[in-house]
Amino acid sequence: MQQSAAAADQYRRAVTFQALHEGPDPFVVPNPWDAGTARILSGLGFAALATTGAGLAHARGLPDSRVTRDVLLDNAGAVVEATPLPVTADLESGFGETPDDVAETIRRAAAAGLVGGSVEDSTGRDDDPVRPLGEAAERVAAAVAAAGELDFPFTVTARAENFFQGRPDLSDTIRRLQAYEEAGAHVLYAPALPDADAVRAVCSSVGRPVNVLMGSPALRLSVTDLGALGVRRISVGSALSRAALGAVVRAAREIQELGTFTFGADAIPYAEANALMTPAAPAAPGE
Repeated sequence: MQQSAAAADQYRRAVTFQALHEGPDPFVVPNPWDAGTARILSGLGFAALATTGAGLAHARGLPDSRVTRDVLLDNAGAVVEATPLPVTADLESGFGETPDDVAETIRRAAAAGLVGGSVEDSTGRDDDPVRPLGEAAERVAAAVAAAGELDFPFTVTARAENFFQGRPDLSDTIRRLQAYEEAGAHVLYAPALPDADAVRAVCSSVGRPVNVLMGSPALRLSVTDLGALGVRRISVGSALSRAALGAVVRAAREIQELGTFTFGADAIPYAEANALMTPAAPAAPGE
């Protein structure tokens, strides 16, 4: 049976994304939170994009981790449609309590046009925020098995949430990432690592590509610095969306407190904003 154009395009994006992890240098996947920001970031020359769950939640007037799977995947589909780039998604903790639930989320992510997704080991419970290691590894294995049934190489990223959840235990974080590697995860990720030594320790302790979260003032490392530490992929999580919120808050406070409007000097000109949102014309046959 002949492959549809959509399936062929998804396969192209998936292979491109997979190859980015195998290159000699780290690459940055910035995090759009809607179709518009996806279009902007695509036009700025990045090689791939990663959605932000927190950015989406905030855009919906919600705190992080309060969007449903349907809402998240609908938004991810809109991001995919807005860009020709590979798109991976923040799939939170897999949207379910069983490994089968996680597997179904991977299948639905693929149906939305995504070529990758991350699965956290967090529970969403304040009193017990991180899953037991064995349970978490089973969920990663289920995600990898579901990805392996697809007709393209879907990249599964496994996230160890210790530092992000206020549990600064580097040894346990490394144990978790090693277990997720053994479960088959294609990329490993421990958000909120505190310093270069921690990043180096993680990268040297596993054999799969490592994603590092940047955007926090506490971790002042460049792309070049991160590459020297062994990092293969760099994301910024909700930092871009929070930077945009910061601009709104500062502008609104200026209006409310000073009665002035100087913030407009930093705004993108109207015509430029429209141009950024205009899809590129498709290439002519043979080009």
